[in-house]
Amino acid sequence: MYHPASFTPSSQPMIPENPPKDAMDHLGGPEAAEGLRRALGDWFRREAREYPWRKTRDPYSILVSELMLQQTQIATVLGRGYYDRWMRRFPDWASLAEAPEEAILKLWEGLGYYNRARNLQRIAVIIQRDYDGRFPDALSPALSLPGIGRYTAGAVLSFAYGIAVPLVDGNVARVLARLLAMETPIDSPKGLKTLWEWSGQLLDQRNPATHNSALMELGQRICRPSRPECGDCPVAAHCLSHRHGLTSELPNKTKTQTLTKRVERVLLAERQGRVHLCPESGSRRQGLWRLPEIPEEESSDLPELLRFEYAITRYRVTLIVHEAPAGWQPDENASRPGAWFRRDAPSDLPPLGSPYRRALELYSDSREGLDLRG
Repeated sequence: MYHPASFTPSSQPMIPENPPKDAMDHLGGPEAAEGLRRALGDWFRREAREYPWRKTRDPYSILVSELMLQQTQIATVLGRGYYDRWMRRFPDWASLAEAPEEAILKLWEGLGYYNRARNLQRIAVIIQRDYDGRFPDALSPALSLPGIGRYTAGAVLSFAYGIAVPLVDGNVARVLARLLAMETPIDSPKGLKTLWEWSGQLLDQRNPATHNSALMELGQRICRPSRPECGDCPVAAHCLSHRHGLTSELPNKTKTQTLTKRVERVLLAERQGRVHLCPESGSRRQGLWRLPEIPEEESSDLPELLRFEYAITRYRVTLIVHEAPAGWQPDENASRPGAWFRRDAPSDLPPLGSPYRRALELYSDSREGLDLRG
């Protein structure tokens, strides 16, 4: 276990109200910055967790993992088999570029934020068409690809090609803000600008993949949002927040936006073991299916089967699932007609939005006599 060096009050420098832009100066100079890089790299080489995308330098495999891990925990991506299933079905740019969108969305089902999957395919098409099947090895063309921002570009370029490109995600932002005692909110424009500057200044030019991975893992495992394990931190001796007792107070964030509450009512119609589903509307949900929505006035006399809450963007939605009346028939004049699908064959269902997939799972559990409370 790593035990950070102790500091006497006389050796503790005052933290400036406006931290300097130069991260090295803030740490105590180039020699201190090099010591931090070395301690971080040594710790990662000893303690790094094994993930399949860390065993390859293939840009495609790394990009798949990075897009899956946006808004999704590692335990979900690996524990529920999303990454492995995807790589078996679409092992390279060519297979993904040629795949039907419905197959892509079905394989992504449950991860949410389906534009990530669509962007993956758009990227695959561009890579095949414009880059001879190889992900670009420079920042500017990488950033021109759909859905690729500074973080994702930095991850692929450093992990796959060993190019010295910095990155900042939520974990890295928290580590750097504590390490350098930044009081500016990390999600503010000024805070983000400073974090990107610091990330670039502290980057290990010789081992960017190790350095970037180590910062991310440090945030995941040790420098957590609450109850950070400072006693196990390999860079605690360099951390200004640890030195000045600010770890529990930093990082700062801007005021959290209040979620707007909404109620969504849907109909579950079942006929001979088949449920009726209809296509989603709108470009963001194109290719997905859902339970038919009904207005409140039409649901007042219908039995309620189940309800639960889910969050989407700035809304907290209560989804209420009503049982369709006997003899219910879908609207034959609908602009986008629905269809009947076997409820007990999930693989035969079309790709569903997460709330409606969960609704069908809960309904199936209730039919099997399971307790849905809690």
